[in-house]
Amino acid sequence: MFFPKKSSLDLSEKEFKEIGYQLVDSVAHLVNNMSEMALTTNISTEELRDKLVDYTLLDEGVSAKDLFDKTTQLLINYSLFNGHPKFMGFITSAPSPIGILADFLGSAINPNVSAQILSPIATEIEKQTIEWISSFIGLNINYGGLLVSGGNMANFTGFLAARTAKIPKDFKEKGFSGLKSKLIVYCSKATHTWIEKAVVLFGHGLNSVRWIPTNTDNRIDEERLENAIKQDLKDNNSPFMVVGTAGDVSTGAVDNLDALAELCKKYNLWFHIDGAYGAPAAALPELNETFAGITQADSIALDPHKWLYAPLEAGCILVKNPEHLTNTFSSRPEYYKFDGFSPELAHNFYEYGMQNSRGFRALKVWLMLQHSGKNGILKAIRKDIQLSKLFFDLAIEHPNLEALTQNLSITTLRYVPTHDNNKNKWSNLNYLNSLNEQLLGRLQKSGELFLSNAIVKKKFCLRACIVNFKTSKKDIEECIDIIVKTGEQIHFEMSSEYI
Repeated sequence: MFFPKKSSLDLSEKEFKEIGYQLVDSVAHLVNNMSEMALTTNISTEELRDKLVDYTLLDEGVSAKDLFDKTTQLLINYSLFNGHPKFMGFITSAPSPIGILADFLGSAINPNVSAQILSPIATEIEKQTIEWISSFIGLNINYGGLLVSGGNMANFTGFLAARTAKIPKDFKEKGFSGLKSKLIVYCSKATHTWIEKAVVLFGHGLNSVRWIPTNTDNRIDEERLENAIKQDLKDNNSPFMVVGTAGDVSTGAVDNLDALAELCKKYNLWFHIDGAYGAPAAALPELNETFAGITQADSIALDPHKWLYAPLEAGCILVKNPEHLTNTFSSRPEYYKFDGFSPELAHNFYEYGMQNSRGFRALKVWLMLQHSGKNGILKAIRKDIQLSKLFFDLAIEHPNLEALTQNLSITTLRYVPTHDNNKNKWSNLNYLNSLNEQLLGRLQKSGELFLSNAIVKKKFCLRACIVNFKTSKKDIEECIDIIVKTGEQIHFEMSSEYI
């Protein structure tokens, strides 16, 4: 029988080094020169597809070096760089360089962080990472949890833990057929769409959500929340969970977490905080009042890839009593013999969440926390907030901009033409909404600046979220100029045709 000497999947040490060194050079150049590059590409999907050239998988393999040469150029030339200092769109932070290297090292070891026997040191690193994140935002280090893909999965995990903790113990056997009343969850109208996914995917239905109006600060109205809870109890429904938001996706507003915690205690409800974006800011002493009540949460979702500068993907769920996670997710079939030599000490992460096979997400967060230190991270977060306030202040000062909101590191604003003789004509809501919607589209395609949008008091506005340790005062000032210049162009184009 003939066995080939070398698999086509393998690389010699010499080949690996040659490709690896060249790749590191390319990545280092990209990371250090990204601010001088176009933020995104502006070519069509069809053109992108044509860049791939080959439409079918080849029968025979090709040179690994040639593949990396080509692929490196494809990614550098035709990507959107969320690490660019003028990327202020969706909440994705610039990746820390040490996090980039961590992913490389983690992939080489390739641990399956599902069971301790499969990932001895990786499991301990993830446990310590959970402790450090908890401590960083002011929680007791006895909080348990795990790293997940992002905000949706972190919030889903908290949702399911809440359900297990607050409903009859026979739910696992009987499901919804064993319940005598409808399970109800409460959240503000500003809550991220993950809650809709959760109630649909986990069988509750959209009618199980009570959407509580927000006040003028975009925070949940606690009085209306309590009235809704009382009404559901009167109607023989079963309230089980309140979701508070620590940094809503549109404006960055933080709910009155302390008041929500008290309501949850009063009515014996699970208190979950969606802090996927904003929770890291709880570490700032000057924001202690803003985040008062966070330590009373039963569970908290937090994404290190949002405001702890980790490369994608790295979400996190923290739970005050980790037993609620194992009660929810643990399953030990006979073919899982993962206890190893110390079954009483084994920490098997597959019992704490929805995944069995799990990658080593914690490594990049663990290394970054050590490399920057607590003070370094606080300095970066504080700077992001200061730059957001500068953005807001410059918008206030500019005659063609209307500053709308500023919370944490999110500013919302819109372009408003004021320099012509038809000021009143061009100040109506429909025209300005249309103008700013077109302005956003052009900015996103320009390669100069990338913002997203929000609706504030029926006004379509531009939303700038700064979670980037590379963004500078100069970038903010240039963003103002870009918005105004592009807004003027679109207004000129629209004004002669708009009815």
